Amino acid sequence: MFEDAENFADIFRGGLPYLLIALPVILICSANPVLASSEFSVQRMSQFDVNGVSYGCRASALSLEAKSLYTWSTGRHCVVAKLQDISIEQFREIRQKAGGLVILLPKNVSAMTFEEKEHLNLLEQSMLSQANSIPIYFSPYNEELERVISDVTRTSSINNDGKAQRSSAAAELFASISANGYQVIVSGASHTASKNSKIPIIQGELAATSKILKQVENGGEANSKLPLIIIAAHLNTFGLYNEYPLNADAAVLLTLADVFSKLHNTPNAVPKYRLLFLLTESGTLLNFQGVKKWLDENVQLQNVDFVLCLDTITQALNAEAGSLYMHVSKPPKEGTAMNEFFKLLKINAAQYENITVDGVHKKINLADQLVAWEHERFSMKRLPAFTISALKSPKEPIRSTIFKDSEERIIEQTRLHAKIIAESLAHYIYGIQEPSEIFADKLQIHHKMIKFYMQLKSALHNNDLKNAFEKYLKNVKIMYDKPDTRDPDFMLYDGQEARLNVYHVKPAVFDLFLTIIICAYLASVYFFIQYFPAMYDTVCKLTKAQTQVTQSNSNNTKSKLN
Repeated sequence: MFEDAENFADIFRGGLPYLLIALPVILICSANPVLASSEFSVQRMSQFDVNGVSYGCRASALSLEAKSLYTWSTGRHCVVAKLQDISIEQFREIRQKAGGLVILLPKNVSAMTFEEKEHLNLLEQSMLSQANSIPIYFSPYNEELERVISDVTRTSSINNDGKAQRSSAAAELFASISANGYQVIVSGASHTASKNSKIPIIQGELAATSKILKQVENGGEANSKLPLIIIAAHLNTFGLYNEYPLNADAAVLLTLADVFSKLHNTPNAVPKYRLLFLLTESGTLLNFQGVKKWLDENVQLQNVDFVLCLDTITQALNAEAGSLYMHVSKPPKEGTAMNEFFKLLKINAAQYENITVDGVHKKINLADQLVAWEHERFSMKRLPAFTISALKSPKEPIRSTIFKDSEERIIEQTRLHAKIIAESLAHYIYGIQEPSEIFADKLQIHHKMIKFYMQLKSALHNNDLKNAFEKYLKNVKIMYDKPDTRDPDFMLYDGQEARLNVYHVKPAVFDLFLTIIICAYLASVYFFIQYFPAMYDTVCKLTKAQTQVTQSNSNNTKSKLN
């Protein structure tokens, strides 16, 4: 039976070991670890610098294993979660220890409760308050990505500490090996300084023409000598990510330009005031750099009664009509233009849903590089200025939110506040003390007007903003504030748009487990080949002994029979 055993052992010492070793390697190489893949459009968290201080996301490259809020542990993991599920404490831990963060935005913010909206505002403020060294991406609501998040989240119960409860070490190890994982990769994003970093500043003037002034009073005063009222606002072009926030302030400014242009074109209603409308594309996030640039270029301002700044005239979330606040750096004295306007503002606001107007005084802190309100830029130049806002404090997180409530509610509140400001300004210009409705009938401020102006985009994107100014105003000018090459006051960055690829793969622990199994298999094959001759000799000896015993028993049986 084993006559050719020596040749058989030679077979094991020849090419068969290589075949046994190559077999698992071929199996591994032929296996495809990627089970499925999905692609999503994402926005990188905004990145910008102000006065040499960095804010927002400072990284873009991402290629890590996806984990949930409760299962990530190292910098080799990318946390994938819903925005409303992340607490401020969890975000702070993630930005310090995780490798990346992918956030799914809510499906319908307006349907959330008041407390949930407040949480979004606080979390948003925390994200933008400092620089984040890890890549952070936001995805619009997507059912497929929501399914991925649900899949990477463990189904085990969560204890009060927020950590997954494990039944046993063996069960946890088996679950880790048998589970499917996800690999997230972001391509197409970078975070280099934008070569097109600039802030558009657009202005236009509303003044009576000489012809109309002569009709009112023989020659009258020249436009340049008429008292000047400046109405300023800012257009936000980004927030937490590269998306337009609510721009109710710009909408109110253009609405005022619309209705007052009709008054200035009426011979019997020409006011003896010049109105200058100023719109910059830099708000609180960029420290009102556009206004600073404009003031540096216009140092010869004269006959300025006051500067009216609009800032968060409507709350983007939880928008309810209630109160307006007039913020000043120095309380206006009795008899001044600012004081007279404040009184008229309170009188007219009371005529509409009993809205109250309160004055808020805050001194300018010259040691602070960041200004609280836009009017502080004018006050530093010794111009009488104030800000009208629906917020009592400049530190309220809703001020720079990217999220918006229901459109109908926002438009109605914005229209109401625009009506109050327009009536108060007209009462001041015409010297009317008793409350009366000036903007009625053809001058009525309606919802369609507000909605249209809210949809205007940056002057860098199209000419709609410039066209709106030129439609109602004269002497329209556009200038740009560009950062200094040596010591820039601000800097914007590219790489906001990106593609997120999510690959359905086996987790890394599965590769480790498979490696151990293969090593054990190869070790067993190696020892089998090495000790096969000894095993063969042992089997042969046992076989010969068994044969001898059998023959001996057979001989004994035959002898007894004989």
